[in-house]
Amino acid sequence: MFKQKKSIKIFQSFLFPLLLLSVTACGQQSTTPANNPTPAPATTTASAPSTETKQLTIGIAQFVEHPALDAAREGFISQLAKNGYEKDKQVKIDVQSAQASMDTAIQIAQKFEADKVDLVLAIATPMAQAATQTSKEIPILFTAVTDPVETGLVAAMDKPGANVTGTSDMNPVEEQLKLIKEMKADAKSVGIIYSSGEVNSKVQVDTAKAVAGKLGLEIKEAAITSATEVKQAAESMVGKVDAFYVPTDNMVVSSIAAVIGVAEAQKIPVIAGEENSVKSGAIATYGIDYTKLGEQTADMATKILKGEAKPADMAVEMQADMKLVLNKKAAEKMGVTIPQTMLDRAGQVIE
Repeated sequence: MFKQKKSIKIFQSFLFPLLLLSVTACGQQSTTPANNPTPAPATTTASAPSTETKQLTIGIAQFVEHPALDAAREGFISQLAKNGYEKDKQVKIDVQSAQASMDTAIQIAQKFEADKVDLVLAIATPMAQAATQTSKEIPILFTAVTDPVETGLVAAMDKPGANVTGTSDMNPVEEQLKLIKEMKADAKSVGIIYSSGEVNSKVQVDTAKAVAGKLGLEIKEAAITSATEVKQAAESMVGKVDAFYVPTDNMVVSSIAAVIGVAEAQKIPVIAGEENSVKSGAIATYGIDYTKLGEQTADMATKILKGEAKPADMAVEMQADMKLVLNKKAAEKMGVTIPQTMLDRAGQVIE
């Protein structure tokens, strides 16, 4: 009996170290990938990407869709790609439209804030206002904003402060009104339809009033609150004005077909604040190229994304190159003959 117990004890003494060694070996095998050659490549592949290859996210918020703002958006995306930030490669781009609703604009701004995007592009003043009211940290660039100081987006044009800067589309109102006198020398009154809710539009109307006197023109206003009122506003001016001037007002430009329809029927020439409105049926403009404005904004965005500059220190930029754009077919429909001197100096003539 004693011998049997002794044998069992010896066997246990021998077995215990073996079990301990086995357990230790198994523990090493399950926690150290280097000891298992099969899964090693998967561990290397699954490692987190470096900050150099991290995909950035840009939120693009557009207040309303019409050719000018669409051109600014596409110019921005195209130029970003040329600068090394291609959509769905180096950057994810989330494009949203507020459909001319301020409530929706705020919701979009809140979404971008919650998503913690790396940069926001706000297109048009109402959208820029919604973005700047919502986010105080994310870099915000605006474009197609006429007067960023008057609208409270920046502290000053040369030193914006905070997290906001961008490009202004302030158009040369006086030069544009001169086109009316050049085409119709006896013109005395100009009708301007604008949205009462857009500060930038009021700025343009005030500018037109300030310069109209020296051009021998009188400005007649028609304020609207919705796009459905544009046609009625145009019709209310028939017999009272010699020409229409369409500023870069988002609500009116998005419904410019209504103005053109009245103008063609009544033979009243239409001068516009930007070239896409001329392509849509106005006779002429002297102004900026929104595609190039978007490209200019993308160059600013590139500096921010690369960490080369901060919005607070980047002056608001304006487009230096202006061009005369004419639409001959529109002139014919409105009973106007475009002088040869204008055709000769035009940067673009739409036949």
